[in-house]
Amino acid sequence: MNGIGRKGHVRSWGIVLAVALGIPFGAAGESMQYPPSQKSDTADVYFGTKIADPYRWMEDLDSEETKQWVAAENKVTFEYLDAIPGRDALRKRLTEIWNYPRTGVPLREAGHLYYTYNSGLQRQAAVLRRPSLTSEPKVLLDPNTFSADGSVALAGFTISPAGNYVAYGRSEGGSDWTEFRVRELASGKELQDRVQWTKFSTPSWTKDGKGFFYSRYPEPPKGKVIESAALNHRVYYHVAGTSQEKDRLIFELKDKPDWLAIGGVTEDGRYLVIYAVKGTDTKNQLYLVDLKDAAKPDLTAPVRPFIVENDASYIPMGNVGGKFYVLTDLDAPKRRIVAVDLRAPSREKWKNVVPQANEVIEESVLAGGRIAAHYLVDVKSEVRLFTREGKQLGSLPLPGIGSVQGLSGRNDTPEIFYSFTSVLVPPTVFRYDLTTSKIAPFAETKVAFDPSPFETTQVFYHSKDGTKIPMFLTGRKGMIRDGNNPVLLYAYGGFNVSVRPEFKPSIAGWLELGGVYAVPNLRGGGEYGEEWHRAGMLEKKQNVFDDFHSAAEYLVREKISSPGKLAIWGGSNGGLLVGAAMTQRPELFAVALPEVGVLDMLRYHKFSAGVFWVTEYGSSDDEKMFPILQAYSPLHNLKPGTCYPATLITTADHDDRVVPCHSFKFAATLQAAQGCARPVLIRVETQASHGYSPTDKRIAEVTDFLAFAAKNLNMPPPTAPGSR
Repeated sequence: MNGIGRKGHVRSWGIVLAVALGIPFGAAGESMQYPPSQKSDTADVYFGTKIADPYRWMEDLDSEETKQWVAAENKVTFEYLDAIPGRDALRKRLTEIWNYPRTGVPLREAGHLYYTYNSGLQRQAAVLRRPSLTSEPKVLLDPNTFSADGSVALAGFTISPAGNYVAYGRSEGGSDWTEFRVRELASGKELQDRVQWTKFSTPSWTKDGKGFFYSRYPEPPKGKVIESAALNHRVYYHVAGTSQEKDRLIFELKDKPDWLAIGGVTEDGRYLVIYAVKGTDTKNQLYLVDLKDAAKPDLTAPVRPFIVENDASYIPMGNVGGKFYVLTDLDAPKRRIVAVDLRAPSREKWKNVVPQANEVIEESVLAGGRIAAHYLVDVKSEVRLFTREGKQLGSLPLPGIGSVQGLSGRNDTPEIFYSFTSVLVPPTVFRYDLTTSKIAPFAETKVAFDPSPFETTQVFYHSKDGTKIPMFLTGRKGMIRDGNNPVLLYAYGGFNVSVRPEFKPSIAGWLELGGVYAVPNLRGGGEYGEEWHRAGMLEKKQNVFDDFHSAAEYLVREKISSPGKLAIWGGSNGGLLVGAAMTQRPELFAVALPEVGVLDMLRYHKFSAGVFWVTEYGSSDDEKMFPILQAYSPLHNLKPGTCYPATLITTADHDDRVVPCHSFKFAATLQAAQGCARPVLIRVETQASHGYSPTDKRIAEVTDFLAFAAKNLNMPPPTAPGSR
């Protein structure tokens, strides 16, 4: 459990805690006293079934009643957390581990390299600009200057191909709502542009550098900015230096208000490609605008259908002249790459460039006249190179077994940038020269964490229906299998998202505490392609929960852990997973950490981005899906008098993706239902959102997750293993 401090001196994490405290984290204490949660007689009737909703008033996020309830709950929560022995020392150690330089994968535009960089404990990463590989970088954008407390987040940036402007997003509290601004690259002068009410959009410049395409919604009703349903996404064109009122409407789907429409200009500037999709569905449509002359784009050119059957996923990689390369799962659930000639675009004329393989293609890019395809081989990364005609040229060299992140390249430049990481290896960015086949680090990383006492292994277990599921286990080498190891079981299981091995300072801290980290790759994710995804969505969602329960049962059966030593953690859709797992199998887990979870499955689609998830979950408005959703909705399956795991529910007041009333209602219901002395707490973060917290707030959050878990798993104080 040793770690190296910032100055390189030898430290013993175990000694720090043991000497400072002299006592274990300890067991859960006496029964908790919670703030009163007023109930109403509100109810809904679904196809003849009456469903009570006594905490409906919590959906009014700005009401005084809701604010007072949140303040009272936070007071109880932080009094509990403040009293946990070792919490301050744990935060100190996590801060040490977190304090390492983090470099994003660079992109090349207008001859320069642009990338994000956090020196360690900066609240947010800055955007750096470097003219060449060997030149000194300069700060282009520093979001740490946006606000004194880090509450205003940088929400992406895009460099003009002409090298004259950067368009960047700002969001309050990391909200999905983003305001785009424009800055001159040469002078750093800020223009007057204030492009508002954008969501799920990135500016895409025309080749001449005069303006960009983006997507926005109508302005939401006053006072309903967070919870207002996201409907009527439209693509516009904005000229730099002008007011938003002058923006040109380019594309809308008037008869499909719950669809997203996102535009992107091809590398050569010839085409605008519009990606249209119903919510988070994997099936989508593509539309094209021929801008004709990149030097003087024709913004009046018509939008024409390209691939509009909406029967599969079609991800445009780019074009070479009039030939488009598209990553698709049409007739290939593990994906293939096809070439579509605009002169003969019918499907029978498509060329199968990279056929479907036994492994799923996670992503692909055109780089240096070649194709780089990132495959998952039992959830481990492999990047294979092909000619544009499909001839395989070998693979990118990787430093070990782990995950490739942020594959980046341009068709006109012979290089590929990528980051590599694993549970025990912090991310390192590499540059691969396609001309010389040489690899070199672009940015290396050193962390105050010694991985040598630990190891990661992959195991496979069988779910309830016999399906074989992979799981990564990370713990101390030579771990004793006596059922007493505290395990943090983390998973997601949805939306075609692949959960791959990656380094997290929080997990490094957990390992040093003596914990084991387990990550099963559940159905619903994308680890084995679209069939794997569809086996865990809609009416098959229960498969995800069964896979998770079976992971826990494997850990118990193999004597890695036991129910009294199991903590479960997941966020967003993973928060739904934790909520469903703890309500279906409360006896199997000791601690539950549902983070920003989707917990009310009967009303989720009525708020903010929830409308997009109907393709994944189904809707209670559908007579077929209502009983399925009711059967696993965490909020609606809490049973009074049941002994549930010790639970720390977390959400954020600016979360406009999974609105916080999910967590509010679940917390109030669970507190009333809890049938034993295990605590049920809710921690509501301020000036944060669904996917954003400044570094200091994130460290504080993770400290509380781990301290709460350790206390309620009866973990002893760490012991000193000796110096190195």
